[in-house]
Amino acid sequence: MMSNIVNDIGTEELAHFEIIGAMVYQLMRGASPEEIKMADAGTYFADHDRAVYPSTGTGVPFTAAYIQSKGDPIADLHEDLAAEQKARATYENLIKLADDPDVIDPLRFLREREIVHFQRFGEVLQKVREYMESKKYF
Repeated sequence: MMSNIVNDIGTEELAHFEIIGAMVYQLMRGASPEEIKMADAGTYFADHDRAVYPSTGTGVPFTAAYIQSKGDPIADLHEDLAAEQKARATYENLIKLADDPDVIDPLRFLREREIVHFQRFGEVLQKVREYMESKKYF
């Protein structure tokens, strides 16, 4: 059961990349190079045109180095919990910057999913703690 929850969250997180990428693509699709420059996205355009390229708002590309793991389930789950809160905060900041309902609505959906993921990871953490503290009979 716990591995199913973690697998489902991981799969959904990859879908978040797809949703954000589609939103960026749609926002840039009809923009002229001049409009892209005025939107402060000229360096992104220079490197990637209008292609979807996962990166931070400052242009740092996504890398597996962002994925923290120690092999200790308690430490790793706390890292997952923190990542969900960071993602939630990022979506809240993006919502504050946006003025288009067609952008705000999917961002709200993604923010809500991060809250649900946080709750699910908390449930898994509790079950892992219970298992680790239980007496083992072999």
